[in-house]
Amino acid sequence: MGLLDSVIGAMTGGQQAQGGAGGGLGGLIGMVTSNPQLLQAVTGMLGNDGEHGGLGGLVSKFEQAGLGNVVGSWIGNGQNQPVTGDQLTQVLGSGAISNIAAKLGVSPDEAAGQLSNILPGLVNHLTPNGQAPAGGLGNAGDLMGMLGGLLHKS
Repeated sequence: MGLLDSVIGAMTGGQQAQGGAGGGLGGLIGMVTSNPQLLQAVTGMLGNDGEHGGLGGLVSKFEQAGLGNVVGSWIGNGQNQPVTGDQLTQVLGSGAISNIAAKLGVSPDEAAGQLSNILPGLVNHLTPNGQAPAGGLGNAGDLMGMLGGLLHKS
């Protein structure tokens, strides 16, 4: 569970540095970029060209599952509310989580756990003004560029 432990450690540091891109974000992005499959899964969820309809589609899925306040906290300027792997599976569907797990080479529960640890902080840092951009976060390629830019600032 080295990757998961590292991501959790990065998230703890990232939440302490709420005001900006601190060392926690650098660690988080370092973990994501060192695992191309995890990076592909995350950009697939958040990119406008992804199967979930980008950030707006993800927000809609959270709202439909009764968890709009959770994803809203990630976009807003306050403290990020956590999401469990089970909740993420409920939001995205077991089929989507199973597909991600297959790409990562882990169990669906482990994939959902990894994503649940990464998404709150990542969405928070990709929406620095406390609101989602009207046009979404862009396609997966745009997100890769944004993640690279955030990594260099950290």
